[in-house]
Amino acid sequence: MIKTLAMLLDELKDYANPYSKISRMVKQGECFRVVKNLYVTERNIPGHLLAGSIYGPSYISFDYALSYYGMIPEAVYTITCATFAKKKKKKYETPFGVFTYRDVPDAAFPLCLQVLQEGEYFYRIAEPEKALCDKLYTLVPMANARALADLLLDDLRMEEEALAALNLDKIKMLSEHYRIGNIRKLVTLIRRMQK
Repeated sequence: MIKTLAMLLDELKDYANPYSKISRMVKQGECFRVVKNLYVTERNIPGHLLAGSIYGPSYISFDYALSYYGMIPEAVYTITCATFAKKKKKKYETPFGVFTYRDVPDAAFPLCLQVLQEGEYFYRIAEPEKALCDKLYTLVPMANARALADLLLDDLRMEEEALAALNLDKIKMLSEHYRIGNIRKLVTLIRRMQK
């Protein structure tokens, strides 16, 4: 279970020194510190279940989500997350993994997300189309749809079938909220692949 420092202090309010009790609980393995003011009660909790609690509001996206959906062949060990209006990238190295957070446009942030459940934990992750748009948002502008295809198929090693299977209507809708050339070029590319 995920617990904030405030939650633990409330649970331990009858102790003379609840901070000392928390320190003892950590030393005895009753709870584990994730980052400042955030703890979990399970040692082996998968890191992706903690991403939204470490820094938020946020959701899992970019390379980690693309790997989760099998769109890129590499395993991704850093849990990559999207935020908005933060104005700077954040990185947290924890006993449960490395987490990075970076902005996407405010208008695009709440779109095309799914809430998944694992046991008693819930987490938000971008749908495949959104994860790809988030990734393209962070890259230098491509000259044209052919250059974008080279990037996706050769550099990122995505399969053409996986790209062609994406929902074109979702990507068109998302392109209106990102307002960058890479995503408009993605619309053109997917349209050609689906013909």
